Amino acid sequence: MSAVSISEIEKYMLQLQQKICLALEQTDGQSKFISDHWQRNQGGGGLSCVLSNGKVFEQAGVNFSRVYGDGMPASATAHRPELSGRSFQALGLSLVVHPQNPFVPTSHANIRFFIAEQNIETPIWWFGGGYDLTPFYGFKEDCRHWHQTAFDACKNFGADVYPKYKKWCDEYFFIKHRNEARGIGGLFFDDLNCWDFATCFKFLKAVGDSWLEAYLPIVEKRQQTPFGEQERDFQLYRRGRYVEFNLIYDRGTLFGLQSNGRTESILMSLPPLVKWRYNWQPQPGSAEEQLYQDFLRPRDWLGLNKKQLA
Repeated sequence: MSAVSISEIEKYMLQLQQKICLALEQTDGQSKFISDHWQRNQGGGGLSCVLSNGKVFEQAGVNFSRVYGDGMPASATAHRPELSGRSFQALGLSLVVHPQNPFVPTSHANIRFFIAEQNIETPIWWFGGGYDLTPFYGFKEDCRHWHQTAFDACKNFGADVYPKYKKWCDEYFFIKHRNEARGIGGLFFDDLNCWDFATCFKFLKAVGDSWLEAYLPIVEKRQQTPFGEQERDFQLYRRGRYVEFNLIYDRGTLFGLQSNGRTESILMSLPPLVKWRYNWQPQPGSAEEQLYQDFLRPRDWLGLNKKQLA
């Protein structure tokens, strides 16, 4: 498959959506996803799947969309101004999981495809996506597992792929006005068309297929960890950072709103409960302080630099 095949991308994304929803339902063991088909007035639509008030997951959303229009939104042409005003199609699968237990991290993943068509002899297309992990209480073995899975997903596409997209993730999921990282990163890529269509699509699938392998073992390991009011309070406080990033910086949120997408589906990434507190600081020596000192900064979790120097 060397020619662009939008139907194959849509088929894959819908199959992955179903696979992820079933896996999360099985892990939760209590709540089920509700499915919500929706249409976009300007063209296209999607399928939103949301799980609420589960035993393990307080809220989880897995959203597929395929939209099209006569002019690409500003968020999609920021790095490609020559495409402004072109007709487009955009397909995406986006998910976010907010756990009940503060010792289970929040996670986000996204895969997407854009194609600009009108008045262009050869349509211009690109892929994007990735995933990241946002722990409230850090465990180094979890971080190593997360990044090892991401490394394994990239390794067949070149030795420079994981380091490049890991660095991009660290830079992208950074809350500039707080001067702190949102979490421990993972992978982030955009404008991917450096290979032929088949290879780019294969990479997208490698990333999409690896998310469950990266996330569920951490959930299963931490979901029974005892916690109290202090841990829950810190979880809700840190969720505030998640909200700030999504509403101010996230490209997917901006694209959805600028393209007149369905607001309920766009904002499904936000947690159901959250707290803000004026000028709060963690206690010295606490587990909460350790998150800031040891985890919320870019790190070479796999020791790749040492291996490369050896």
